[in-house]
Amino acid sequence: MAPRRLAKVIRELRGEMTQEQLAKLASRGGPPKVTRSYIALLETGRKKNPSIAIVRKIAKALDVPVGRLLE
Repeated sequence: MAPRRLAKVIRELRGEMTQEQLAKLASRGGPPKVTRSYIALLETGRKKNPSIAIVRKIAKALDVPVGRLLE
């Protein structure tokens, strides 16, 4: 998955939700914890290759299938 592509998709799907709100939603249900700073790193492309567990949690928080983030 290309970091720039993932960054763009997360920003678009997040809409008016803040990074903090997304992090809180994504951190529900136990580890791994997703922080606001981690979301920021993903959105700026500075964090490459997030774990599938993190991608699943972000997808669930955004209410989209995992594949939508990985297209």
